[in-house]
Amino acid sequence: MRTDTTAVTGPGTEAEVVIAGGGPVGLMLACELALAKVDVVVLERLTEVDTTIKAGAINTPTAESLYRRGLLPALEEVQRAGLERFASFLRQRAADGADGVAPAPRFAGHFAGIMLRGDLLDAEDPDFHAAGPADGIGFVPQDAVERLLAERAAELGVTVHRGVELTGFDAADDEVTVRTTDGVLRAGWLVGCDGGRSTVRRLAGFPFPGTAPEITGHQALVEMTGGEGLKAGWNGTDTGIYAHGPVPGRILTVEFDGPPADRGAPVTAAELQASLRHTSGVDVTVTKVHSATRFTDNARQVPDYRRGRVLLAGDAAHVHAPFGGQGLNLGIGDAVNLGWKLAATVRGWAPEGLLDTYTAERHPLGAWVLDWTRAQVALMRPESHARALRAVLTELAGTAGATTFFVKRISGVRHRLDLPGDHPLIGRSAPDLEFSDGTRLGDRLCAGGGLLLDLTDDSALRARAAGYADRLRVLTVRPTGPAPAALLIRPDGCTAWAVDAAPGSAAPLDGLDDALHRWFGVPCEGAM
Repeated sequence: MRTDTTAVTGPGTEAEVVIAGGGPVGLMLACELALAKVDVVVLERLTEVDTTIKAGAINTPTAESLYRRGLLPALEEVQRAGLERFASFLRQRAADGADGVAPAPRFAGHFAGIMLRGDLLDAEDPDFHAAGPADGIGFVPQDAVERLLAERAAELGVTVHRGVELTGFDAADDEVTVRTTDGVLRAGWLVGCDGGRSTVRRLAGFPFPGTAPEITGHQALVEMTGGEGLKAGWNGTDTGIYAHGPVPGRILTVEFDGPPADRGAPVTAAELQASLRHTSGVDVTVTKVHSATRFTDNARQVPDYRRGRVLLAGDAAHVHAPFGGQGLNLGIGDAVNLGWKLAATVRGWAPEGLLDTYTAERHPLGAWVLDWTRAQVALMRPESHARALRAVLTELAGTAGATTFFVKRISGVRHRLDLPGDHPLIGRSAPDLEFSDGTRLGDRLCAGGGLLLDLTDDSALRARAAGYADRLRVLTVRPTGPAPAALLIRPDGCTAWAVDAAPGSAAPLDGLDDALHRWFGVPCEGAM
């Protein structure tokens, strides 16, 4: 990653894609484009990786995407360190004489602060066992994801201009002229990954309908006195919500008396102290702020993620309350879905309409997340009707069926795209099959690109992929357990086609040609 904070752009500079925003979403998109040999430039106004406390965990699709790009060992190390910090938090509370420091049942997430118990999950549900090693990854905070992706971008040679901000652009039919605080770039495409207050979205004129904010929330890492009087975990009171932990000094508050007067003002120790005292009733004193952010439940989404040669991803395309940590995961999913489609368009082999499937596939999931967070805000309100409903839902969440329902949706293991074909794997993330040579499918996807997985040594199957060698690899390998006869896997890890076959028989190839054309375009001339 070529990083510079001096004058790094100049008149006439060209790139195939410019990305505004170098957070996790922009960096993930840049890495996906770089894998496809696309010349990409990232503009980031901050000079260093943002360490502001934000999302504290990732879901299964995000863990899968990072695992499939070779980042599993790094994720495991981050999670190990995070769990040690949680253990330290419990030890500190015990030393301070706080009540309720015994380890709770295995945590499986929460809905509106209603804790979900891992020991109530249906352990036999196959949806929890398809992602291989990624199934065990979750406790990875947003700043760690950004740092890992920044390192990955450096390995791939991505150009990141830090301390450089997009100030304007002119989009034509064949290029985008991007103006920055350090000069001008001409690019084929511009992608706004520049957050909820996206400059790209505003200047491009994307509509941004939705619902206005009703709450003021804070999240911070602080030093304080009197914290032993706070209960660990999420707590509802007559004046709002507060949370303490799962790491030392981490606090969260939610007040339901309207949005903040100035969302962009610096978050002070006095403001955090007042909010925590108000919501908890505990006379704490905040003595130092290490990291703090202010948030609302503003929930909006652009109707279409593309306008000509300008696209949006992550919070630039959709904003919502942060409860459940869905925002980071939604943005990473946008980047992985868009990356290969934009690369195919740049490279000239994209089938007609491929780039339009980005909105078609990602918009419904974004809309679901907005409603998922709206429902949580409704359940957290400190008024009698919401509390009555919350009591009912809390009792329901204490059952195995409801816990499994919530966790499958929070974790993302049930995400499925509406793709043509009847096989149950189509539209789902490809299962992380284990092979006889000791590798797994995730190990075979680090280079990006599509993959036709031949699991029965079928020459007729492999012949169908002739002509796609520049965009699709064919892998013939034996699985160690039950598996389909063949899978066609898109570069984003989604199963585009699958077929079962009896042992020893050739796989029926109905639908394979259509899937190849739909997702990988026209084969090279003379190959078929």
